[in-house]
Amino acid sequence: MNAHPEHDDDLPAEIDFSNAERGKFYRKEARLHLPVYLDDPAQDQLAALAEAKGVELSTLVNELLRKDLELIEAAR
Repeated sequence: MNAHPEHDDDLPAEIDFSNAERGKFYRKEARLHLPVYLDDPAQDQLAALAEAKGVELSTLVNELLRKDLELIEAAR
């Protein structure tokens, strides 16, 4: 099998990875922050609560999740 096919439609010809370095930006300690999507009614209610408390929505959601996790652990 040819390592460099003449007609490779996956990448444009002007992209050259011949000097690329595998793993250059890999960081073992890096944390991936996944987006969490709320349905509209839940987000609206939580946003109103966060505004009333004077905190960011993400702060309120994290507080609520921590409390729920504590309850789950206590019930074990």
